Amino acid sequence: MVKSKLRKKYMGPEHLWQMKRIKEESQLRKKYGYKNKKEIWKVQSTLRNFRAQARRLIPLKDKQAELEKQQLISKLAALGIIKEDSHIEDILALDIRDLLERRLQTILLKKKMVNSIKQARQFITHGHIKIGENKITSPSYLVRISEESQIGFSENSSIFSEMHPERVAAREKKEAKETMDPDMTKIKAGEKLKEDKKETKIPKKKEESKEEKPIEKQKEVEKVKKEEVPKDNKKQENNKIKKEEKSD
Repeated sequence: MVKSKLRKKYMGPEHLWQMKRIKEESQLRKKYGYKNKKEIWKVQSTLRNFRAQARRLIPLKDKQAELEKQQLISKLAALGIIKEDSHIEDILALDIRDLLERRLQTILLKKKMVNSIKQARQFITHGHIKIGENKITSPSYLVRISEESQIGFSENSSIFSEMHPERVAAREKKEAKETMDPDMTKIKAGEKLKEDKKETKIPKKKEESKEEKPIEKQKEVEKVKKEEVPKDNKKQENNKIKKEEKSD
């Protein structure tokens, strides 16, 4: 038997070298912790399929079309992408970020079970995360609203223990954000004010030194003038004496 070739489940961009698209994809990659841009293209293809279904069903008004519309809306509402009372036209306004926010990797960070988006990916791919009784190893898994409360660490995982250093660090980080000590915030604010004052004082000194220079020059000029005055007086006296001697 001849095996059929596996088809790609996504479509890449038509033009690879578009600066605007490249910048947007790099921002999404950093924010949502993607390994490569192919994963972003897969999500874009999924969103494109949802829009294509909605675009096909909007003009139809028979019973089958109405049933399919309701099924599509209920499917996306269960995933938390749209609200339950949304219309079929609302699907056309969806953005890629609406799907990215429902990924398992993103939800782990939102639930503060991890310290960073990269750590969330590591936990998932290493088999530390489960939903219900099923172990999930795909960071791009779209989590249903009913499954959010079932997300946890696998019993066979070393991170299952609450005293594991990574879980302790994540818990301490969460508690620090929720109950921040007001005294510490005051101290930090005071330190910032001191630093700001130091920064503002430095240019003032420079300005003062610049102002002092012309003042010193003026003083030197005045001294020279004072010294020159008595010299001129002596010359005048000598001239008077010479005149008197000649007259005699």
